Amino acid sequence: MAYKIEHDRPNCIGCGACAAVAPEFWEMDPDGKSDIKGGKRTEEGGEIIKEELDIKDEDYEKNKTAAESCPVNVIHILKDGQKLI
Repeated sequence: MAYKIEHDRPNCIGCGACAAVAPEFWEMDPDGKSDIKGGKRTEEGGEIIKEELDIKDEDYEKNKTAAESCPVNVIHILKDGQKLI
């Protein structure tokens, strides 16, 4: 099974660390928050409350670095439903 990235977007402070270390997966939105490129969005009341994206094993390290660089810990990585980060 591959990994899954989850992004708690409402609590993102828009520091840009994730986009700096993993630009192939993360980008900054015009609203100042980061987004997962190609991620599936879950919305509630017109606001994005979560983004997620399945990634391959070889993409784990790059996204682990992105998660660890986040000062507010809103990037999580799961494998088989278990939160690793």
